[in-house]
Amino acid sequence: MKFWILVKIIAGLAVTGVVAFTAMLAYHIVVEPLGGVFEKIIPEAGTVLRVEKEEDFAKTLEAAEMPDFDPSDRAYQKAHDLIAMGQIPEGREKLMAIVNVFPSSPVAPTARRLVGEMNLDEILSSSYREGKTEYQVKRGDSYFAIASRNDTSLDMLMHLNGMMELKSLQPGDDLLLMPLNFRILIEPQRKAVSLWDGAKFICEYPILNMDGVKLSSGKTVIDSRRALLEGKTVNPTAKNYSAAAKSIGLKSPSTQIFPYNEADEDPARGIFLREADVEELFLLTRTGNTVEIRNSGK
Repeated sequence: MKFWILVKIIAGLAVTGVVAFTAMLAYHIVVEPLGGVFEKIIPEAGTVLRVEKEEDFAKTLEAAEMPDFDPSDRAYQKAHDLIAMGQIPEGREKLMAIVNVFPSSPVAPTARRLVGEMNLDEILSSSYREGKTEYQVKRGDSYFAIASRNDTSLDMLMHLNGMMELKSLQPGDDLLLMPLNFRILIEPQRKAVSLWDGAKFICEYPILNMDGVKLSSGKTVIDSRRALLEGKTVNPTAKNYSAAAKSIGLKSPSTQIFPYNEADEDPARGIFLREADVEELFLLTRTGNTVEIRNSGK
């Protein structure tokens, strides 16, 4: 029994010695160099921790709660600084880190919006060629056939080639094309519709209304794209096509993505986005695109 008491006393003294040594080492680093063995361990203690105002540092240590530093805030500020200095790719990379790593942080919505604007500026620009190809028209080609063979739409073909209406095709004509293989993600709980290129986030649109629509988690596809003007379907080749209201239909469940009209007293059931957002999403998608519905916790 006496042996175990002796062991406990020795262990206690050892712990006390370690605590005392650690405290003195901390004093050596933070407050004032102690010399001796401590100087051998950390020769220049002042270079380890520089404190401009010792009083402020002491108050911080004595505070009941330590300051809450949100890493997403720091990342956002860094991104802001990089973009301001013209380092756009580096700034976008920082913003993407917020979107991917801190999706629920207070600055995440702003980061998503900024990333989306930068991504779409490139995607919708005819001068930015990444992801786009040039096609030389052959005899017997038609706009519909070219769009179908290249996984794109007449809308995007016309947009990239600066066409207000379709003109006659001639063999040897050059067209700029971009395949539309984006994926739509619908998150009812977040009230958001986003566009993705594989695992890469492209942009996001807020859902303004989806009353009466219940969506279960799962995957479906776009099976229809419609342009209506005064209740009549308008073809892309028509001169009044740009004035028509666009909508996107999902296969299963049978649901439509509509432009929101606050004045509509009896709206159809569906997912409502801002009119400009529906127009943009319509331009960026085609029939057959994958749509994923993701409910929180599922």
